[in-house]
Amino acid sequence: MDLLYRVRIGAIAMDVPLIVSNHRVFEDVARASNIFFVYLPVSKDNKRAAEERLAELEAQHQVDLIVLARYMQILSDEFCASRLGRIINIHHSFLPSFKGANPYTQAHDRGVKLIGATAHYVTGNLDEGPIIEQAVERVAHSLSPEDYVAVGRDIENSVLARAVKWHCEHRILLNGRRTVIFP
Repeated sequence: MDLLYRVRIGAIAMDVPLIVSNHRVFEDVARASNIFFVYLPVSKDNKRAAEERLAELEAQHQVDLIVLARYMQILSDEFCASRLGRIINIHHSFLPSFKGANPYTQAHDRGVKLIGATAHYVTGNLDEGPIIEQAVERVAHSLSPEDYVAVGRDIENSVLARAVKWHCEHRILLNGRRTVIFP
């Protein structure tokens, strides 16, 4: 929703031809924004077929950039290899320290002092692609796990928005496993 808002107000210059999701949570958001929505459930049994369908949709709608937001699926090496520098993912910076569900609750339980987020290009190696942008925010012991989630969500939104904006402005140069960001 944050990205769609930034596109709507002209803060990010891009067209969003479709939203493909493995859940229906934001189908109404796509509809309200007049964006074509495709529900594409993914499981270990249909992963290959789902990626083939995603590739078809990508070609049909002439997609230049895929943004993974709340996708929570690992894309195959084959899918990622031909799209290096064209898929951006966002995640909390606790990986791999806090794996699995509820990373912010795990961080709260451990007394973490900084919450962060990382936007990166996707490769076949989970969350190891070239980093585009990162940010952190200090948190205090007086905050609840829910407060950690809220702080994390805000950081993730801003970091993802900057990464997508820079990509759309052609300000990112891939340099092996790294990126160079031009001002």
